[in-house]
Amino acid sequence: MTNKKTVELIPAIDLRNGKVVRLLQGDYQRQTTYSVDPVDTAKSFQDAGCRWMHVVDLDGAREGRPRNLEIIEKIVRSTKLNVEVGGGIRDEEVIEYLLAIGAQRLIIGTRAISDFNWFKTIVFDQRFRNRIILGLDAREGRVATHGWTSPDADAPLASELAAGVDDWPLAAIIYTDIARDGMLSGPNINATRDLLTSAKRVPVIHSGGVSTLADIVALKQLPISGIIVGKAIYEGRLNVAEAVQLLDVAA
Repeated sequence: MTNKKTVELIPAIDLRNGKVVRLLQGDYQRQTTYSVDPVDTAKSFQDAGCRWMHVVDLDGAREGRPRNLEIIEKIVRSTKLNVEVGGGIRDEEVIEYLLAIGAQRLIIGTRAISDFNWFKTIVFDQRFRNRIILGLDAREGRVATHGWTSPDADAPLASELAAGVDDWPLAAIIYTDIARDGMLSGPNINATRDLLTSAKRVPVIHSGGVSTLADIVALKQLPISGIIVGKAIYEGRLNVAEAVQLLDVAA
């Protein structure tokens, strides 16, 4: 038996107007509401054995500034989960606030792409070292921004961005295949594997398409640090406790 590092199951809570929702392929017009009590949802993940949770403020992602801060703070203070937060994090004030209320890691996507020098300054700031995640949301290998609503025909390649930050003091890179997100069609293993050839030092977290324990098994074979799962949990296709146990078994 080897002591391979545990891959974390990271359940996702997407917040919109204070409710737990999921969007199909990031489309704000194709929303399903799953819960009106995000804190209760978070507690259920803790009870299932999760150590981390992924919270996205969809209103913030679209508007450019977090809109569900009170709920995020309640989630952090009401559970023992390590919480990573994304959605509308585009200035230093918001970063300081979210870390102050107990968020462990913060995901920056849009401004990381549009203002790379600012992003580098934030990542190398002593206060934020190893607390910032680069969110790479890609469609056909190219990065999408602004809550996935921005056209990306001329956007940079995710692999090139990953290679450029591989020696930075980042907490992780979250790689999301937009085409698979919310589709329950299985993860894009090849795309994640390709990204890993560029990100050799920074931990990579996979997101998008996971729907079964078989998907978890397949992803576990890659040198990733975490797997984000959303819709499969809410649709009852994936048992959280079983998935956590599967990942916790030494490879």
